[in-house]
Amino acid sequence: MKILVTGGAGFIGSCVVRQALLDSQLQIVNVDKLTYAGNLASLPEAESNPNYRFCQVDICDPSALDSVFAEHAPDAVMHLAAESHVDRSIDGPEAFMHTNIMGTYQLLEASRRYLASQGQDKAANFRFHHISTDEVYGDLEGPEDYFREDTPYAPSSPYSASKASSDHLVRAWHRTYGLPVLLTNCSNNYGPYHFPEKLIPHMILNALAGKPLPVYGDGSQVRDWLYVEDHARALLTVAQHGEIGETYNIGGHNERRNLQVVEAICDLLEQLRPARPAGVRAYKDLITFVTDRPGHDLRYAIDASKIERELGWRPVETFESGMAKTVAWYLDNPEWWQAILSGEYQLQRSGASNP
Repeated sequence: MKILVTGGAGFIGSCVVRQALLDSQLQIVNVDKLTYAGNLASLPEAESNPNYRFCQVDICDPSALDSVFAEHAPDAVMHLAAESHVDRSIDGPEAFMHTNIMGTYQLLEASRRYLASQGQDKAANFRFHHISTDEVYGDLEGPEDYFREDTPYAPSSPYSASKASSDHLVRAWHRTYGLPVLLTNCSNNYGPYHFPEKLIPHMILNALAGKPLPVYGDGSQVRDWLYVEDHARALLTVAQHGEIGETYNIGGHNERRNLQVVEAICDLLEQLRPARPAGVRAYKDLITFVTDRPGHDLRYAIDASKIERELGWRPVETFESGMAKTVAWYLDNPEWWQAILSGEYQLQRSGASNP
């Protein structure tokens, strides 16, 4: 099976690529524009793998997409390319509308054109897997409620609105044109190779530098945390075995308040890096409460019973085990995140394509 992965140099996409390449029966074509969040250093062993190809392509460029499809003839698409940082979407929503909505549209149309050029067998077995977020559902009222596959959409931020729009496009292309699609909506991911602007790596790196740990509001917002390797396993399971036209919610069964997450990071650093920065008595002393984000959803929680029941997937990592692995990874791999903080990693953008 040859899978075209968009956004395969990003956080979740690179984990999907790394896991897929462990299976010698899978071939991966990684299509990534290499925006600020794309980093080929997140794929340290991929380039030497004969089952891997990288194409530096913008999914909003239809002619470039047509060339990739024609040359590589994929059996499936796993669409992860997206602008994904909520704060950035509030400050500058246009890029989110362009990439998340129009990029998805162009990829859907490129897939249609490609299938029209293929034989009946190829078209019959093709799959377009669109990877989305639980943020499209808005937030939950009570502590007993969960996002299910039929939960009405109520996005709160420009980011979640753009992802909701892309979800609707994918379903429309399935119903109108018969494109064989699959959709997944996931809870908050965390783990190795997470871009430093996101909550968990941001807090780890700030703490190591003795900088404030900014927590929005009172830190009472609740998220369901999913270890990225568990998510990648779920995505590959859906791509290969999911039922066409279906949606699967993917969650980690690990609800925590944002303040609890930051405190857990501090506790792990006390164990793993007890030599604190100069002047810091305890990592928790760095916690600083800041003005809440506009439209900040209070609680997300996923009911993942459908994918567990129908496809047999379950998360392996608990919050405690996943967080311990994550903090240890950042401590053990400073060269990866230091290159990002310095901007040095962006030098990879020239001459990166090997279609």
